Amino acid sequence: MSCVTPPPETTTAWNHDGETTAVWPGRNYPLGATWSSESTNFAVYAPAATAMWVCLFEDDGTEVRHRLTEHSLGVWHGAVPAVAPGARYGYRADGPWDPEAGLRFNPQKLLLDPYGKAVSGDLVVDDAIFGYTKDDPETISDFDSAPYVPRSVVVYDDFQWGPDTSPRRRWRDTVIYEMHVKGMTMLHDRVPEDLRGTYAGLATPAVTDYLRDLGVTAVELLPVHQFFSEPALAERGLVNYWGYNSLCFFAPHNAYAASGDRGQQVTEFKQMVKDFHAAGLEVILDVVYNHTAEAGPRGPTLSFRGLDDRGYYQRVTTAPGAAGEDPGPVAYWDVTGCGNTVDSTHTQSLRMILDSLRYWVSEMHVDGFRFDLMSAITRTNQVVDMGSHLLTAIGQDPVLRHVKLIAEPWDASMDGYRVGQFPPPWIEWNDQFRDTVRDFWRGHSGGVRTVATRLAGSSDLYADDGRSPYASVNFITAHDGFTVRDLVSYDHKHNEANGEDNRDGTDNNRSWNCGVEGETDDPEIVALRRRQAANLMATLCFSSGVPMLTAGDERGRTQGGNNNAYGQDNETSWIDWRPDDAWLDVYEITKAALRLRREHPVLRQRHWFEGRPTIKGGIKDLVWVHPSGREMTVADWNDDAIRTIGMFLNGAPLRSPGPRGEQVRDQSFMIWLNSGAHDVELVLPANQWVHHGEVVLSTNAELAVGTPVVAGGTLDLQARSVLVLRQT
Repeated sequence: MSCVTPPPETTTAWNHDGETTAVWPGRNYPLGATWSSESTNFAVYAPAATAMWVCLFEDDGTEVRHRLTEHSLGVWHGAVPAVAPGARYGYRADGPWDPEAGLRFNPQKLLLDPYGKAVSGDLVVDDAIFGYTKDDPETISDFDSAPYVPRSVVVYDDFQWGPDTSPRRRWRDTVIYEMHVKGMTMLHDRVPEDLRGTYAGLATPAVTDYLRDLGVTAVELLPVHQFFSEPALAERGLVNYWGYNSLCFFAPHNAYAASGDRGQQVTEFKQMVKDFHAAGLEVILDVVYNHTAEAGPRGPTLSFRGLDDRGYYQRVTTAPGAAGEDPGPVAYWDVTGCGNTVDSTHTQSLRMILDSLRYWVSEMHVDGFRFDLMSAITRTNQVVDMGSHLLTAIGQDPVLRHVKLIAEPWDASMDGYRVGQFPPPWIEWNDQFRDTVRDFWRGHSGGVRTVATRLAGSSDLYADDGRSPYASVNFITAHDGFTVRDLVSYDHKHNEANGEDNRDGTDNNRSWNCGVEGETDDPEIVALRRRQAANLMATLCFSSGVPMLTAGDERGRTQGGNNNAYGQDNETSWIDWRPDDAWLDVYEITKAALRLRREHPVLRQRHWFEGRPTIKGGIKDLVWVHPSGREMTVADWNDDAIRTIGMFLNGAPLRSPGPRGEQVRDQSFMIWLNSGAHDVELVLPANQWVHHGEVVLSTNAELAVGTPVVAGGTLDLQARSVLVLRQT
């Protein structure tokens, strides 16, 4: 082990004691920088460090270092007088250098505060940001990283929330819209130019009115915790556009703020949340606690690695020693695909995650979280554990247990795939819904049995543990993969712009290009693609569970066949709001489907369908109908050639009571899906289910909305189309 002495006084105002001005003892809680009119208290967890400095930066870049002399319960702390809000700072930690043992202290590296509320500046890729010498990873680097790394900011924000109230919608009433803060408005002509791509731009009426008109109730923002681009990505001239490379879990990403990065981003984010709430929209954050931007052991030293490397990151013994001998070397354990995995079993890591979540709920007023690669941080001794410290702590926390909690129920390993296994109150991204519906509409379903299960809420995944159909977040697309337009326009990915020779991104797209790869002027193919896109969106909106739309899918957004556009901070990823190439017919179908869902409780029930009457002598709550007009039989369910199915939903009465226990009645619906290549003659059941009705949604060119229907009659259902009938 070795230590590096501080740089000589000529480089800074640092004397031989490592101290420039007096520091008061301060306190070890709360962690981070806490401002008062008298002083700012700094507290940082680094139990194995032998010395710690908080480094303040003047506007001209001059660094002034203050040695923290107090160390209690693993926390270094001290109060520095006369530090104003907006001041920029970082830490330098000294201690042992023994990478194999998880000790990577290097006072030449300026470290961001893990509890910092804001970040100023960006990361510049240079050899100095790495804790080791590039030619020899075991040798400590003596380059000063300060000129190349951003600074934490002292924040004091007295934002006036006023009567802000979360809409707190029930899950069954929720419609999620996954969006990117920047990409949503960069090309929006009705958002002021200086606000495009920012939190302020996202909160303008041009966006909130559009979302409300569409029928959205909640936005799910791609990562807004301060993140940085990977050095390898930057060297290819790209950036991490999606943001799944977080480092500062209390700080809103500074590049999304129109108002500045010296703490103004905090106020701007709060105002955005307040404006969304005023519009009746909830705000859900996509959070990435499973790994950090420090990557693997050869990644940069930016924060956690320089403070407590062995505490924050999971490790595994690579070669255990013989009996009686010391264990072999330990290595980073990576089930995230990003080089490191945060160790949520470690007390401080767990505390940091929980403190961050509570901060965003209590101080920033967000309404919920979607956890990226959740399986990675539910592990105990490297094994996925549904009784893990993190899940248990969140489940009993009085602040967190009542917000919206969504798990991405897998990680980058085979054993991490846990769809259907997370405990209440968690709900989950359901990729089985995605895959089944994609296969059905491209004609590869192999029968309709599984399709029916997904349409009815995926009871095979969620009914056995007491959860409701809304435990399934249904989606056709997400940020990762094809857009809906590309799903019906490309058979293969086209990721050449990513600079990885088209090797990146999945090959399992379950897509169909309708006969031509990529964009075409053929009117028949274009019409078919738009109908297929409308079919996909309608299926999503009418399925039991929580629908999640990806921003722009409802208007035909394309990424040119790129299914992994994580590095494309350009028009490939931004939404094009011009009407000339927009698939506005798909927008109208999506809007109509969401309106019907909103207006009719029969289309968004919280109880499972039972296939039996809800009252004595009544009609079954759900009936699956064959195109011939009869109820589906066992033989039908096992017939892989069937491509058309009807779903009758009985609204009189519903199984779920009203808010005062009253019986709820609604109109009944019949939804027909035909993914086959041929038109089908439908026979409407001549029984007590439906007597008279009308077409309320159609992707069938020959059956317009408003067309009347009668029990026992027939209809021609166009190939590859959706038809929704409502009882009159």
